[in-house]
Amino acid sequence: MIKEYRRRRAARRVRPGDGRPLKRFRWWQLPFRALFHLRLPGEDGGHTAYAVDIRHWQNHTSDGLKAHLYRDGRQHALSRLPAAFPVPGGTVEVRMSAFGIRRCHYVPDEGPEHQLVPDPRSAEGRRARLDREHPALGRAIGLLSLCVLVGALAILVPQLAEQLTASEGIARHTGAFTSPVDLPKWGNIALGLATAAASTERALRLRYSLLLDGGAG
Repeated sequence: MIKEYRRRRAARRVRPGDGRPLKRFRWWQLPFRALFHLRLPGEDGGHTAYAVDIRHWQNHTSDGLKAHLYRDGRQHALSRLPAAFPVPGGTVEVRMSAFGIRRCHYVPDEGPEHQLVPDPRSAEGRRARLDREHPALGRAIGLLSLCVLVGALAILVPQLAEQLTASEGIARHTGAFTSPVDLPKWGNIALGLATAAASTERALRLRYSLLLDGGAG
């Protein structure tokens, strides 16, 4: 029920495109552009090529970050994020997190959903290629990112509890709590940088957890 409501609400934000051509992905766009591809059966027996182009960290406008949907190389539609683009047989859903793409999936009317294919020149495409060509290394990096976020959460929660119970009004009912971990200022800065790097790595694989990545954002 909630998902369907959100999908209908996102679909109302879709606007027609102006037909401009899809630009090739350039290496210098790695930090602020994501590009994904989808091929769907066409009415004439062939295939229609769709592409979702997101210029995150660059394309912020007065009405929010936008995603652009291209069909056969021409801009077909655009929408403020989160987006839900109607396409033949289903919907393309796009969502962002604080560190990159949270979701870019084709959700068919019937059958299982699947992620769109990242452009091989994009950061997401390069991370996917690492998994294909060096699976052991790719798994190790993914596990390291997960461990960093779990460790950061284990440190952050006691520190927050200590700050909350420092108030006399709260401490009167719950008692004061002292965190077993007291990082110096430089330690908290290093932890913040590590969690940002870990969440960014997970975003390149379109991995998202509200507890881990949401807390990091």
